[in-house]
Amino acid sequence: MEAINYAEQGKRQITCSLLTAVSVAAIGSLQFGYNTGVINAPEKILKRFFNDTLLERTGSFISEGLQTALWSLSVAIFSVGGMIGSFSVGVFVNRFGRRNSMLLVNVLAIVGGVLMGLSKVASAVEMLIIGRFVIGVFCGLCTGLVPMYISEVSPTDLRGAFGTLNQLGIVVGILVAQIFGLDVILGTETLWPVLLGFTILPALLQLVILPFCPESPRFLLINKMEEEAAVQVLQRLRGVPDVSSDIQEMKEESAKMSQEKKVTIPELFRSPSYRQAILIAIALQLSQQLSGINAVFYYSTGIFEDAGVKQPVYATVGAGVVNTVFTVVSLFLVERAGRRTLHLVGLGGMAVCATLMTVALALKNLVPAMSYVSIFGTFAFVALFEIGPGPIPWFIVSELFSQGPRPAAVAVAGFCNWASNFLVGMLFPYAEKAFGPYVFLIFVTFLLLFFFFTFFKVPETKGRTFEDISRGFERQSTNGLLRPPAPRAPWWN
Repeated sequence: MEAINYAEQGKRQITCSLLTAVSVAAIGSLQFGYNTGVINAPEKILKRFFNDTLLERTGSFISEGLQTALWSLSVAIFSVGGMIGSFSVGVFVNRFGRRNSMLLVNVLAIVGGVLMGLSKVASAVEMLIIGRFVIGVFCGLCTGLVPMYISEVSPTDLRGAFGTLNQLGIVVGILVAQIFGLDVILGTETLWPVLLGFTILPALLQLVILPFCPESPRFLLINKMEEEAAVQVLQRLRGVPDVSSDIQEMKEESAKMSQEKKVTIPELFRSPSYRQAILIAIALQLSQQLSGINAVFYYSTGIFEDAGVKQPVYATVGAGVVNTVFTVVSLFLVERAGRRTLHLVGLGGMAVCATLMTVALALKNLVPAMSYVSIFGTFAFVALFEIGPGPIPWFIVSELFSQGPRPAAVAVAGFCNWASNFLVGMLFPYAEKAFGPYVFLIFVTFLLLFFFFTFFKVPETKGRTFEDISRGFERQSTNGLLRPPAPRAPWWN
């Protein structure tokens, strides 16, 4: 009955303070999306910058191989920085807290933006590459800090919807980067440093507003033992004077933590209580990156060109719009359909779309209309990604673990996401050359594997407290395998 009352209270707890906190935190996600997409539009311009700069230094043109290597390094170094940043999340949140950590890491965004923005003036290729690395470290930290903070300040019954704001920030950032990168805006020979250095402005905005947002109440009560401060923050976030149910849940979690030593990354894999949860967290992160979403965006321009689109770059922006719209759709569905259901729908639908795209690409020379089928498949693939595999892996990691192991788990999951992102980016061009139009069958295989893994192994976390989810894994660990979730009522009820 107490849980029911808590859920009923949660529906009245969308306050201005809560909306401000999660929105300002999501600026970090927007930064991640922007810096992921911003490097693609000015590719040819940046290659000329590499060539002109080294020509000025050495007096001779650089080889095509060196130019390609420098370009690949400037793109891939972002993911290397992301891996380092994501693995450092636990160090920051345990020492400085959730909000203060997001505040501090903006220094990295400013440093990275300055280095990239001034690289042309300084005629220094090294500044651009180092700037990409620094901004990668910042974005890696954001991929752990933002979902953790949002999940800890949100009411239980709204945790999934607000968690989706993390992915919304990412896709909006990518869309903004695509638009700003057009040659009629900032994607020019003169303005590309402004395009890359633009990341400074969101960092400054967050630096100004974030101090007015509250610290995570769970961190205040469980880590700092400041119950009175936690109560005041919860009252401000929930908009109600009675927050006893939240406090009681946190105290139970704190009591459990006091009975166990600090959880390290190796213990996540050694302890039966955490092993199943961390393997699920890793699998969900891999399902996002190995779904082929980045490969589809890489290949989309060619698909649109084959279909006779005169300005394929605008069609690619259109795919970015679809990306954003369906992230908003997911925001409204996630608390009704549940995390597990949406992830299954997304993975299964993407497998069908990838198969359709493979057939269309293979037959496009024989049947011209197949190019339009490819466009439909591309848009549908992107839409289904944002229904499940896009947003859910980011915030469900914070739901699978209690306060003690959460920082270490977020660090491991984020590292796996960035590492798989790096591998896909490096290996996809070679796979495309080897398999041609059949390259997406590789992703179909991965999508089907992750579909069955999710069906048999991933529990539903909708409407459950952190402690309840944690206890469920402890009970299941005594039986060896994680059982499939019990049947639930239809989501539309």
